[in-house]
Amino acid sequence: MSMPKVRIIGGGLGGLSAGIALLNSGFRVEIFEKNSHLGGKLNYIEQDGFSFDLGPSILTMPHIFSRVFEESGRRIEDYVQFELLEPQWRNFFPDNTVIDLYADPETTVNKNELLTSRDEQDISRFLSYGQELYQRVERGYFKKGIDTLPQLLSHHGILETIRGFDMFSTVDRGVKRYVSNPYLIDIFNFFCKYVGSSPYSAPAVLNLLPYIQHKFGLWYVRGGLFNLSQALQKLFLELGGKIYLEQEVIGLFSNDNSITSMQLEDGEVVEGDIFVSNMEVIPAYEDLLGEEQNFLKKFHRFEPACSGLVLHLGISREYPQLAHHNFFFSSDPEKHFSTIFKGKKLPEDPTIYLVAPTNTNPSTAPEGGEVIKILPHIPYLQKPPFSREDYKKLRERVLIKLEEMGLTDLRNHIVTELMWTPEDIYRLYLSHRGAIYGVVSDKKKNLGFKAPKVSKKYKNLFFTGGSVNPGGGMPMAFLSGLQVRDKIVKKFNPR
Repeated sequence: MSMPKVRIIGGGLGGLSAGIALLNSGFRVEIFEKNSHLGGKLNYIEQDGFSFDLGPSILTMPHIFSRVFEESGRRIEDYVQFELLEPQWRNFFPDNTVIDLYADPETTVNKNELLTSRDEQDISRFLSYGQELYQRVERGYFKKGIDTLPQLLSHHGILETIRGFDMFSTVDRGVKRYVSNPYLIDIFNFFCKYVGSSPYSAPAVLNLLPYIQHKFGLWYVRGGLFNLSQALQKLFLELGGKIYLEQEVIGLFSNDNSITSMQLEDGEVVEGDIFVSNMEVIPAYEDLLGEEQNFLKKFHRFEPACSGLVLHLGISREYPQLAHHNFFFSSDPEKHFSTIFKGKKLPEDPTIYLVAPTNTNPSTAPEGGEVIKILPHIPYLQKPPFSREDYKKLRERVLIKLEEMGLTDLRNHIVTELMWTPEDIYRLYLSHRGAIYGVVSDKKKNLGFKAPKVSKKYKNLFFTGGSVNPGGGMPMAFLSGLQVRDKIVKKFNPR
């Protein structure tokens, strides 16, 4: 019996992890990618002497990535090196307060004069609460690849699901149950950035995110995060996988309840036995399969997460007050989140995520210069869309705010710049309405669940990436591919 042929649409982290894991399980695997690189939003460019990691910047849970190397009889350290970052974040507030967040609560308090022993107790209690959430999620959602509330109830039972996952609370309510310091409340609320959601709407189970970062650390990939995708690509090829770059899949063909083949942009039709879409669920059904709205309405609860205005700046000076990861907070975080997620408007006073990797990796900039990535969250593509002028005005507001909060004369030191809008993100990655983080986590809309990884309509179609469970962010997108492998093996085991 010949091994089943798996065709993977898109070589993002979910597609790569599924591909490597399926090769290890005896399948023949080929990846078809529309862009000239693998890694999806993990991307890289050199411009005017500066080197930019264009995609994700924060890496947690490195053991999830190590798993496919171990399954392959290899060591991830032989392919890519990780560097632990401390402090994990530096937090700047409008009243000039600065708080560094460390993995250890005692260190966080000792390094910040503003914080007290009461704050240390609060952080420790909050992390214990997060640990309990994580342990339950790890047992089912992560290990079993749970996709729906009925599956969750079946695995944990009604009482444990309601109580153990803090089902009736939002992230914000969960944080405030344990933390009283308003600065720390803002810091822990903003962990929702990992999934592009609002702490005032997202389910409290996401309070496992600070615990995950506390337990597993925050990491940088030596030489830049894009090197992780390069390492995964190398492993995939070593295992016998095939890669076709600049080969966009534009259609899927079906017969009854099975996908039979796919069409490439150049007209070629490629047959297969199993199809894995790293393209997000709704665009795949809409654009590749032409499904009608009657079918698609069941996915309406999986609203896109937020997008962002992404500024990559090459700077002709250094800002020594910056850590590797930084947050410049809004004076009114609740209003900020409401503007984006409820009002669907561009924020007037955004909380800004800023990455300054040059101190960790001096090769990113010429001597005396610095690379800075700036990311305020904004709504996904709207109808009608924001204009280019709207985005330029937001850019100006963001840069002025950073100057006012300590990055003196920033605009006058910009040597080179890339600005990406949601339109650019959609064009490059075909993400649903230009969202960065897949599906929004919303307690009322979806309880934090994303779309299922297994198509209910087509028996040989599976999905990976940020639009399916377990969700957005590098480790979760990667884990989705491993979970898809498990489901395919269970259904089509070739051995």
